[in-house]
Amino acid sequence: MNLTQKPELLDRLAAAYALGSLRGGARRRFEQLAREYAQVRAAALLWQGRWSAFSEVQEPVQPDAAVWVRIDNLLQAEKTHAKLAQQRELATTKRPNRALAWWRGLAVAGSLATVAAVCVGLWLTDTAQQQMSSLQTQLQTTQAALQAAPQIQYVAVLADGKADPSMLVTFDPRNNQLVLQRVGGFKESANQSLQLWALPPQGAPRSLGVMGQGKLDQLEAHESDVKAVPALAISLEPKGGVPSETGPTGPVLFKGALIRRDL
Repeated sequence: MNLTQKPELLDRLAAAYALGSLRGGARRRFEQLAREYAQVRAAALLWQGRWSAFSEVQEPVQPDAAVWVRIDNLLQAEKTHAKLAQQRELATTKRPNRALAWWRGLAVAGSLATVAAVCVGLWLTDTAQQQMSSLQTQLQTTQAALQAAPQIQYVAVLADGKADPSMLVTFDPRNNQLVLQRVGGFKESANQSLQLWALPPQGAPRSLGVMGQGKLDQLEAHESDVKAVPALAISLEPKGGVPSETGPTGPVLFKGALIRRDL
């Protein structure tokens, strides 16, 4: 099966692979396809980034410390009340009726159990309310994050001469933004820069910008800059890059096809 011709199936499999729910032979087959097709590798990398973003908006929920203080205060008050009642009973008679004392003790125990049940019920109610409030907050945060998330429409996995992925490039037309993420171990020297080039079907390469030294970089671009471009490349240039008109002057380190995703 050629997953590159089935974008919906590829998207679902990539999501399951990044989440870890794709296992056994299916996972091994997906990894084999990822080694063969840049589009499969790109889909897996995209979903890994999406799942990691979701984990960042999750917050642990802790019960309010005041709940435990209220429970402890109620239990201590009931114990004190029971102790005073027992002392009054002993003061009225030297030989209390054992059966009556037993029943009274049972009543005290029942009262304690009732208080404990009420306290636990209050705590559970408070906890449920807190969890519901936290869930609503997390849902709102997630919805806001999804609305603010980039609408990735173009993807490229740039590989070196050994076909090892070294750079993931995505383009968001809504924000006119190219995002470059280093996925390999290459590091240029302090007096050099990596420069991104569009490789059109005809004509000379066109510069799309110069990368910084970080692991993640963003470059401003328009859809017209990449719409009809079949491939991208990255060259090693002097610090600050070279003018677009001159074309790459240093070695081309990474290259790969630019793929348009159907949103």
